[in-house]
Amino acid sequence: MKILAVSDMVMPALYSPRVRELHGDADLVIGCGDLPYYYLEYIVTLLNVPTLYVFGNHDKRQLLSDGRVIDRPEGCISLEERTVMERGVLLAGLGGSMRYKPRAVHQYTDQEMWVRFARLVPKLLFNRVRYGRYLDIFVAHSPPFGINDGDDLPHTGFKSFLTLMRWFKPRVMLHGHKHVYRRDTVQTQVYEQTTVTNVYPVHTLEWEADAHD
Repeated sequence: MKILAVSDMVMPALYSPRVRELHGDADLVIGCGDLPYYYLEYIVTLLNVPTLYVFGNHDKRQLLSDGRVIDRPEGCISLEERTVMERGVLLAGLGGSMRYKPRAVHQYTDQEMWVRFARLVPKLLFNRVRYGRYLDIFVAHSPPFGINDGDDLPHTGFKSFLTLMRWFKPRVMLHGHKHVYRRDTVQTQVYEQTTVTNVYPVHTLEWEADAHD
């Protein structure tokens, strides 16, 4: 099964009919934040597969030409503080970045993200009872602390994500937020049993189900 993940930057090849040529075999699309809503809506329309997302720190309400105000991509599935089963894959998400502006939406202190993580825990425990595992893919906008993150406050990762990976052992974590400008930048690392990948700006994942999936 092929998973297409996108984050942070509109890729002209994906915002065109070529998306079918390039990724028409995708079974799932995952948005890791800071993308125009129209971009995810375009992709889901042309590929016609489940498209799941979390918010980035720059995502906000948008005024459309017809006067409507939207605060999320239409036709897509939010993963915020939720777990979702799609195509046999268990996903959960926590969007946003470290808070660097007072009262900004989709920005959180480390303590606030711990609270959001705590709200997700009962749903992960329920997954274990129902499906025999907690989680397959954890989706975030920001990276975990010390993995693919930056030295400045806006790009510092969340410590709670490390705990989530230790306790609930997702096979994969996908995030965005950290822009990459050098080809030799490491974008995938392994933490405990989880492969952590910086999606920026596009990443494809070939998913092979375990025997218990």
